[in-house]
Amino acid sequence: MTNDFIVECTRPLVYLRHTLFATKGFTDEAKEIHNAGLGLVRERKTPMALGKRQPKWDIYEVAILLDAYLEVLRANLPKARVVKRISQNLRRVPMMRRGIAIDDIYRNENGISYQIRSMESAYQGENVHALVTSAFEHHAVLRSCAAIERLGYPVIYVSPSDEGYITPEILEQYITDDTRIVSVMFANNEIGTVQPIRGLCETAHAHGALFHTDAVQAVGHIAINAHELGVDFLSASAHKFNGPKGIGFLYIRKCVELLPYVDGGAQEYARRAGTENVAAIVGMATALKENCDLLERNRQHIQNLERQLLSRLDEAGVVYKCNGGDRKLPGLMSLSFYGKDGEAILHRMDLMGISISTGSACDSVNVEISHVLQAIRLDEGYARGTIRISLGKSNTVQEIERIAAALIKILT
Repeated sequence: MTNDFIVECTRPLVYLRHTLFATKGFTDEAKEIHNAGLGLVRERKTPMALGKRQPKWDIYEVAILLDAYLEVLRANLPKARVVKRISQNLRRVPMMRRGIAIDDIYRNENGISYQIRSMESAYQGENVHALVTSAFEHHAVLRSCAAIERLGYPVIYVSPSDEGYITPEILEQYITDDTRIVSVMFANNEIGTVQPIRGLCETAHAHGALFHTDAVQAVGHIAINAHELGVDFLSASAHKFNGPKGIGFLYIRKCVELLPYVDGGAQEYARRAGTENVAAIVGMATALKENCDLLERNRQHIQNLERQLLSRLDEAGVVYKCNGGDRKLPGLMSLSFYGKDGEAILHRMDLMGISISTGSACDSVNVEISHVLQAIRLDEGYARGTIRISLGKSNTVQEIERIAAALIKILT
């Protein structure tokens, strides 16, 4: 190990894995309102005579904040009806006179597996129907689809284009009138390509199929209007937009019926039984509002950093391939260096205090070529030399200069 690497290791960590956990930037306000939610649950269970300790945020302030969150949901889900249902706990608080939730939104602590597994109800008592999905989905979808295959129902895995897109024309080649469900991710978590969801949804509906999109990587980072897209299901996770871990939400279009994910209590209109995690719910609401309020500013900042990094590599004569087409998430870069070892680049960057990943961050310990790179048919010489850099709103111009210098040192 050379001395310059030892020196670099003592410098502050540069975090470039925001597609894994944006929670590294769990904002102060989201954290504070999350903790206030914990206080609300305790207050409700404490006799009034003993409840002398007041949280920093009182119930009325939480209600105001959630009202602001509702405005964000209204803008993205126009026609959704307001109901008194963010949680039984908040609803029973005397000062909380109105609910702050949407009748199409349900809490979801298990990523998108809840939605896919719940859709097993679509197969009950019917003839054999197929589920169509893409070959480069997140494993949360792929393994849930495998569970449906074990029930005896066929699943068709559609290969994307070489640039990483599932177009309506590609989907049309595989879908039939016997297809019951189509699931295509909103944005790929490795190469960042944003799919033409509206067109895919129209194709699915033309054949009588329901449409689900895994929007975990996209919500809070690009503008999404579920109603205009026409999706039947849309799933998201709070830790991807600077919220708490272990909480997410599932959008379900009105009139779509599903079997309950968990039987028991009547929470979430009996679709997902169990006492709600109020603190996580309000923390998620706060984080989503913050990101939506700053959507355009964050996008411009992150894209400027991306251009700066690529420009520095170009100036240094570094030869690379940027995977994915032009329509991508801001800041998510899948860079391939022909004949190089992505794992070796990752370790050297780590010694220099810079955190990146190879392939999917959820599978960082696996040195095999990722299923995403295989799906887009990337040449093996490039695939094995692939790293993923995902920039976030907290990254700075100074950090980009440090990243570029490190890559140039390693690759030239």
